[in-house]
Amino acid sequence: MPSAAATAAKPVSFTTSLDPANPIGLLEKVFDFIAKESDFPAKMNDSDVSKQIQQMVSFIRQEVEERANEIFVSAEEEFNIEKLQIKVLHAQDDVVNEMKKSTSKELLNVSRDHRVYKNLLKDVIVQSLVRLKEPVVLLHCRKDDVHLVVFVLDSAKGQYASKVNVDPPEIFIDDVHLPLHLLTTMLMVIFFSRGVVLASQDGKIVCGNTLDARLDVAFNKKLPEIRKWLFGQVGA
Repeated sequence: MPSAAATAAKPVSFTTSLDPANPIGLLEKVFDFIAKESDFPAKMNDSDVSKQIQQMVSFIRQEVEERANEIFVSAEEEFNIEKLQIKVLHAQDDVVNEMKKSTSKELLNVSRDHRVYKNLLKDVIVQSLVRLKEPVVLLHCRKDDVHLVVFVLDSAKGQYASKVNVDPPEIFIDDVHLPLHLLTTMLMVIFFSRGVVLASQDGKIVCGNTLDARLDVAFNKKLPEIRKWLFGQVGA
């Protein structure tokens, strides 16, 4: 009588190489191996094997195509959402830039009231002197503001000297005046809407204190609040 060890199923092994260009050939080998090693009383003929393989291949191909289509649809939706978000951000930037441009143009009207503008000039000169802390300073302003600067200059120097406890600086009004506006590109015009630019004697330290420069500082500082006020959201 054969022993249990003798009647136990012997392990079988299957080895083959995968040809990426012929996956059906691999399926045929696998299916043929299973058929040979199984103890079915009836073997499937080649036609049955081919039919089974084609069904398996069709099923696998359908699964792959469905999954690929799901991925494509999902990627397309994400891409469209991202494009829409970018368009919204660009539109918001256009609104903010237009608002800043309009504000800059309005600043040109500040100088119409000479009394107010003279006090403003004195204040920005003092602020610039405090930043520079130089004994000799060059001052640039618009040509039509020179007489106003001369009018407030001594008062500004005295206020600065008292503020930082130093001797009043020497201030020379440069013959190179600030332009009315500077065309930087074909689409953008930067207006110098009054104010001053002060520099150290060697020109290495410059403090721009035009109204536009102050507008830039204020706008950048308050940009999140401006965007929230305009669009109901906080953005950089």
